[in-house]
Amino acid sequence: MPKVIEATIGKEHYTTIVSNGTLQLVADEPVAVGGTEEGFTPKELFYSALAACTCMTLRMYADRKQWPLDSVKVTLSMEKAAEETEGIILDQHIELSGLLTTEQRYSLLDISKRCPVHHLLSQPIQINNHLL
Repeated sequence: MPKVIEATIGKEHYTTIVSNGTLQLVADEPVAVGGTEEGFTPKELFYSALAACTCMTLRMYADRKQWPLDSVKVTLSMEKAAEETEGIILDQHIELSGLLTTEQRYSLLDISKRCPVHHLLSQPIQINNHLL
């Protein structure tokens, strides 16, 4: 059975509880648009998934190779492509700390493109909405 994520909102503007069945987090909107700013915005959650997955993938790979990677910091930004049909452009800036060789650093850059969320976002996505 596929992993299920549920999001629930009541009358609050716009505090939403997101759950995977075990853990919960809060999503919200900024005060400027009527929210209470109690959590990440939906777009921030989306970007966070890619940044977190990239960090975890690099940590796992470096650990498996026993490379001296001390930390990874991923900064993500988004812009719309010049042509509307081109979609969006996500720029990930990856900062690696540790006594890594140039070859190891470039290998980690290559591996960063193999994180599961990066792979998912690189595929065509079809969203089917069903009313219950």
